[in-house]
Amino acid sequence: MNKVPLTARGAEQLRLELEDLKRVQRPRVIEAIAEARAHGDLKENAEYHAAREQQGFIEGRIKELEGKLSHAEIIDVTRLPKNGKVVFGTTVDVLELDKEEEHTFMIVGDDEADIKQGKISISSPIARGLIGKSEGDVALVDAPGGKREFEILEVRYE
Repeated sequence: MNKVPLTARGAEQLRLELEDLKRVQRPRVIEAIAEARAHGDLKENAEYHAAREQQGFIEGRIKELEGKLSHAEIIDVTRLPKNGKVVFGTTVDVLELDKEEEHTFMIVGDDEADIKQGKISISSPIARGLIGKSEGDVALVDAPGGKREFEILEVRYE
C-alpha cells in the first residue's frame, strides 16, 4: 500500500482516537456484553445485540486507524522551508476573485479533510490548483461548479 500523507496534528488526532477506542470504548462494550449475557436468553436480548454491534464497529474502527497510521507519511509543516509556496500542510489565505470573498484553507490528507473547519483534501480540485503556487500568484481552479480564480494572499506554515 502506498504511503498516505498526514499532517502531524492529524496523526495525533488519529492516535488519540485509537487510544480512546482501545482503553475506554472497548472495555466498556465488553462489560456491556457480559452484563447483557447475564440477563439470560440471548436470542431476544436487545442489549446484547446492540452491544455486539457496537463491538463490531469499535473493532473495525481500531483496525482502520491502525492501518492508516501504519501507512501514514507524517509531514510536519513547521519543519518545512518557509518560502511562501503552497505545499501539503500549509494554511493558505486566498481571495476568490469573482466573488471578492476571502477564504482560509489548510491543505490536509483525505482523512483529515473537514470543509467546515477550512481543511481541504490534498486531492480536492482547489488544493490541486493551489499546490506549488506562491504568495501573489493567481490559481485557476477547475471546480465541480465551474472555473474559479483564487489570488494567494498569504501562506502560513503552522
